[in-house]
Amino acid sequence: MTVRKSVAVWEGNLKGGKGNLRFGSGVYEGPYSFASRFEEAPGTNPEELIAAAHAGCFTMFLSALLSDKGFPPKKVETVANVTLSVGPEITKLALDTKADVPGINEELFLELAENAKKNCPISKALSAVPMEMMAKLL
Repeated sequence: MTVRKSVAVWEGNLKGGKGNLRFGSGVYEGPYSFASRFEEAPGTNPEELIAAAHAGCFTMFLSALLSDKGFPPKKVETVANVTLSVGPEITKLALDTKADVPGINEELFLELAENAKKNCPISKALSAVPMEMMAKLL
């Protein structure tokens, strides 16, 4: 069993405070704040990190499914969007993926993309949130 961790530290009140996020692996450490989360200030935010996790997980999962069917992809690129609404509440997840997969037909590609959307571990963990996907075969 693999266990991953990250650490968040917050100092001060919600709007005037500041925070720092650090990945357990050490590959990222950086600031976050009310303004970086709810406005457009510099820094990261939890939703951006969820989007990165979702894009990475889905893309790897789809690549594995394609390879298992005998169609190893040249490239799969996915943009993930996480919508944070007033509340605050995450109200929508959206995946937009494009793939260069020699020899595959569009029907099988879309079937495997839908499988990845439903079954990658991050999608499963986020299943309480409505999720949509656009998938394009290049």
